[in-house]
Amino acid sequence: MADAIADTRRLYTKPQNLNDAYGPPSNFLEIDVSNPQTIGVGRGRFTTYEVRLKTNLPIFKLKESSVRRRYSDFEWLRSELERESKVVVPPLPGKALFRQLPFRGDDGIFDDSFIEERRQGLEQFLNKVAGHPLAQNERCLHMFLQDESVDKNYTPSKIRQA
Repeated sequence: MADAIADTRRLYTKPQNLNDAYGPPSNFLEIDVSNPQTIGVGRGRFTTYEVRLKTNLPIFKLKESSVRRRYSDFEWLRSELERESKVVVPPLPGKALFRQLPFRGDDGIFDDSFIEERRQGLEQFLNKVAGHPLAQNERCLHMFLQDESVDKNYTPSKIRQA
């Protein structure tokens, strides 16, 4: 009978201090894709998205950044990661070729519901990719997330932690 009582005793754990409870989380990386804006007219029309990053990971030079990117920039990032890294890169939301056909009853790729659907897909894509430790070493990811413009003629390289 004494053994049964001993087994139900409370396990004593280290008490949580205030820093553990209210301090910054150990490692975090948050990426939001938001605020879509459609620019231009006719064939020159496209939508850009705000890509906001917040992190405390030492590998990123900026702890907070905000840049604007269009779908073709996401396509560029995906192809660079496929070529340069050992990461299995997830797919992007589709190209929506049917939405680009003329004589549609809606705004095609500029329809609000499509832009929102694409925004969610791009955000999921970026969070999966940027959360991968091997992808975090790639210069193309850092440039995409934190540089004002994407230099598509850059020299691929690995980022070393500061």
